[in-house]
Amino acid sequence: MNRRVILTWVLALVGIPAVIVCSVLFRFDRSYYFVSLVIIVLAMLPFFAAFEGRRPQAREIVIIATLTAIAVAGRAAFFMLPQFKPSAAIVIITGASLGRESGFIVGALTGFVSNFVFGHGPWTPWQMFAYGLLGFLAGVIFSKRLAKTSGLGGYKPLLILYGALGTFIIYGLLVDTASVMIWASSFTWSAAKLVYLSGVPFNLIHALASAVFLALLATLLTEKLARLKRRYGLFQP
Repeated sequence: MNRRVILTWVLALVGIPAVIVCSVLFRFDRSYYFVSLVIIVLAMLPFFAAFEGRRPQAREIVIIATLTAIAVAGRAAFFMLPQFKPSAAIVIITGASLGRESGFIVGALTGFVSNFVFGHGPWTPWQMFAYGLLGFLAGVIFSKRLAKTSGLGGYKPLLILYGALGTFIIYGLLVDTASVMIWASSFTWSAAKLVYLSGVPFNLIHALASAVFLALLATLLTEKLARLKRRYGLFQP
């Protein structure tokens, strides 16, 4: 693996989780704006490292900002339906179409910006990491495969399955773990079990929403993004 790939994996799977865990252990989680900004900076490093040897085009930054805005607007638009949001689906489509770096930064920004609507708190860094990890892993699994096609091809069922399982397991587990670490005065397995079990219905709804919105939007968005990449030579390290 080259240095860029190593940097991406280390920051996504070690650096950012370490920041979050340390913020809880040392009670910096109440300074959630600062912790969130640190996560955004770390998420941007592998994104810009992906353009080693050339500068990113302005169009690439605009696409990242647009996809983040769509994910944030989608989460806000469905505020009346708890957990039934398209945000995770948009993040997953971004990672699958544009690569793991883009998926992670759109996920992290979605968690941060959308919480200006839903409310910031110690949970914000955890949500940022959960969304970012969904996009990151989608890029790892799908981006090279989709680069060989003009769209999803035959990968749509697999993408929908990943969206449902990833949202339930990755996002749900991380956010529920945040609840245990933030609100429990002392960690006990009985308290953790109660939190995880009570979160199952909400995580199932969130997983269902991801599957539904991927089924509705994945083909259209992946084809549009593939067309933009080919036409303007975008997101080519």
